[in-house]
Amino acid sequence: MRRVSTWDPPDRDAFWLDALWFQARHNGMMAAFMSAPPRLGIVVGLVAEARIAFPLGAVEIGGGLPEGARAAAERLIRAGATGLLSFGLAGGLHPELSAGATVIPARILHHGQAYAADPALLAWLGGPNAGSLIATDRPVATAAAKRALHRDSGASAVDLESGELAAVAAAHGVACAALRVICDPAGRDLPAAALAALDRRGAIGLLRVAASVLRHPLQLPALLRLAGDAAAAHAMLRRLVAALA
Repeated sequence: MRRVSTWDPPDRDAFWLDALWFQARHNGMMAAFMSAPPRLGIVVGLVAEARIAFPLGAVEIGGGLPEGARAAAERLIRAGATGLLSFGLAGGLHPELSAGATVIPARILHHGQAYAADPALLAWLGGPNAGSLIATDRPVATAAAKRALHRDSGASAVDLESGELAAVAAAHGVACAALRVICDPAGRDLPAAALAALDRRGAIGLLRVAASVLRHPLQLPALLRLAGDAAAAHAMLRRLVAALA
């Protein structure tokens, strides 16, 4: 994982995509399409994502939080992983990305740093289809906040895990990339129940969800729509894994 000290303006995303793809082709990495990289470690947020990702390599659950993702990545490194993949769902920032859209970013933005994804891993995943994904320390829960983050960073999607994963990869000198699928598009707010749902083990706390709905029943339609979007996103992840495994 190569670290760049600051990220580039959004209008340079096309240059990054072309340059990274050319580098992968030039280095003869197209053969990486045929099989997963050796000793790949995969960090997911949810137990459900772990079940989907396990055919691709060793999987650790980070619980959907930055500190959990860092701990999971460190465990994978100690176990001998030579490449790290951030795998799971993401929030949409680009207005044209709908639920179920795949995001394979050329770089991961985190705390003012830009981490370039590994060309061989990008080639195996099918090449980058987005300039950047940004990782934040807390959920970006409203459409207004997503618009502002997209305007300021140029990133296509946001999650909580990929940045810590990329930082661990850079610190240990191993390859890193992200494979994410949009769950909540840019134009939608996240209902409060969704923010309360996840625990640190990566499981959905149904009692917390129910309690939130009882307190604020008007969020139920948005929550049901989000559940449908999450199902579509997980179905896309299963199709991607089937194609890669």
